[in-house]
Amino acid sequence: MTLFTLLLVLIIERLFKLGEHWQLDHRLEVVFRRVTRFSLIATLAMTAAVMLIVWLLLEALEGLFFNVPLLVVWILIGLLCIGAGVVRLHYHAYLKAASRDDAHARDLMAAELTLVHGVPPECSEREYLRELQNALLWINYRFYLAPLFWFVVGGEAGPVLVAGYAFLRAWQTWLARHHTPVERLRSGIDGVLHVVDWVPVRLVGVAYALIGHGEKALPAWFASLADRHTSQYHVLTQLAQFSLAQEPHHDKVKTPKAAVSMAKKATLVIVVVVALLTIYGTLV
Repeated sequence: MTLFTLLLVLIIERLFKLGEHWQLDHRLEVVFRRVTRFSLIATLAMTAAVMLIVWLLLEALEGLFFNVPLLVVWILIGLLCIGAGVVRLHYHAYLKAASRDDAHARDLMAAELTLVHGVPPECSEREYLRELQNALLWINYRFYLAPLFWFVVGGEAGPVLVAGYAFLRAWQTWLARHHTPVERLRSGIDGVLHVVDWVPVRLVGVAYALIGHGEKALPAWFASLADRHTSQYHVLTQLAQFSLAQEPHHDKVKTPKAAVSMAKKATLVIVVVVALLTIYGTLV
């Protein structure tokens, strides 16, 4: 059921999910507004509460009406947790603004896309576009590849794990948008996601290494296996940049498009591999 649900979710998301209404990040805003104290314990407690609610829901539906309601819930959770939603609209708005040389609108949309990790101050145009590429690669990971990983490895508990990850992602984004760096630090969210993202980042890194310049990317990937301190954002984007080395880093439209194209290739490769492994496991 995992493969069928995943493929159906990706198809629906690609065809119909354009806004934020079918995104867990948006639905959780009413909860986040009520949080006034920030700590690692609070972050873990909220995440555990979300995962517990999903688990209880799945248990309650197990075996009912030939598991049709259970399948529907799997699909709904997948749609809420997988997909960029409003971020995709920001990306298209950036391209429109950049193509008509509207610097103000372009910078506003770029700020939305680089919200979590930001852009170094007083950087050159080339560095700015490179950071925009990195942000787009990370967005693809956060909204597609990481949820896909937890959905698949979780098996029957896939919706529980992907809901937990989506909550952490949404909480980090909310803190970056509405709170100070000190409050974000107190929440411990970056440290939690550093641990949670360690394995999926390195698996996704393999895809980028194989798609691009493997002779440079593979040594960097092996080095990352023993690296416990570098942020997962920099590990993933460094590997992806090896694949983007031949792409332009000076065009405000072509540069982000190159990153999105590369991210789509990596996503397709990973989905195909997951499908083949699932089919093989079923047959064996």
